[in-house]
Amino acid sequence: MPSRKEIQWSQLRVGALVLTAMAVLVGLIFLMSGSTGGLFARKVDLRCYFRNASGLKDGAPVSLEGVTIGNVVHVRIVPDRNPTPVEVTMKIGHHFLEDLHVDSTAAIAQAGVLGDSYVDIDSTNAVGPPPANNAELKSSEIPGVQDVIRTSQVSIEEVQKLVKKIEILTDSLNSNKGTVGELINDPTMARKISQITTDLGTITSQISQGKGSIGKLVADDTLYTRANAAIDHINNITAGLDAGNGTAGKLLKDETLYKNLNSSVTNANQLLSQVNSGKGALGKITQDPAFAKKLDDTVTNLDALLKGVNEGTGTLGQLAKNRSLYDHADQTADAAKTLINDMRNDPKKYLVIRLKLF
Repeated sequence: MPSRKEIQWSQLRVGALVLTAMAVLVGLIFLMSGSTGGLFARKVDLRCYFRNASGLKDGAPVSLEGVTIGNVVHVRIVPDRNPTPVEVTMKIGHHFLEDLHVDSTAAIAQAGVLGDSYVDIDSTNAVGPPPANNAELKSSEIPGVQDVIRTSQVSIEEVQKLVKKIEILTDSLNSNKGTVGELINDPTMARKISQITTDLGTITSQISQGKGSIGKLVADDTLYTRANAAIDHINNITAGLDAGNGTAGKLLKDETLYKNLNSSVTNANQLLSQVNSGKGALGKITQDPAFAKKLDDTVTNLDALLKGVNEGTGTLGQLAKNRSLYDHADQTADAAKTLINDMRNDPKKYLVIRLKLF
């Protein structure tokens, strides 16, 4: 049987061990809550509303520019807050408020691809005063893993479609379909291409040797000399124009032509002004209704007269349409011409003067 003294000493050691464990536990608690200022540090509550919790849980850290400043204390759904029904309540160390602003934004982020979710507060562009207790911060949506997977799935589907099209194209090429397929698989086409390449090599060799028209253009200095001379002539002509020489030079430099042209334009304006005011013959033609009526009647009568001539009515119409009248007139003209010739040849035959005395 152990003595009473031994029992007391054993109880003392157990008590000391329990006290030591409690001290260690308190220290750990202080260490774990050190990011928010300690267990008994003053804290403030902040709220934020999101479309989706994205796996955020109670106790998740809250960071500011990557530095942990608090923890999430509660995540719940508030149906009246659509379209952002997820309410996240955070406890922030009071001494961090000087780095926060009422226009700071909060977002739910993830620590790596498979890491836990946490709240990240951004104050980069915020300029407002520090938020009060139980204040609401604006939320900003960051694409989550599901969004990235969804976008990647769409990209994968597009890549699969592209790969399928490439497979179809490759099969077509291997089956001699299309021009490219024939180029790849037809030996005749390959020989033709080889022949074309050989011909091109021969042509370029002849051009480099100065043979043929293109070779002369490339290797012969005569074309360059002529072009240089032509440019010199153009420069001389341009200099002459700039100096006012010749007709074209006078057109460019002589102010007399400008004055004459200006005077002509002035006279034309005066003439048009007189016409518009009804002065002169042109003015009456354009402005006088009575004169326009007479002109219209004259044109109408002339049209009727020409219509009658075309229809063969009247003397002019008969002359234009009646062949026999034309023939008679032609015969009469011939007879008159014969008579005039006879009178010129033997005037005594036709001119007889008789004198009678009563």
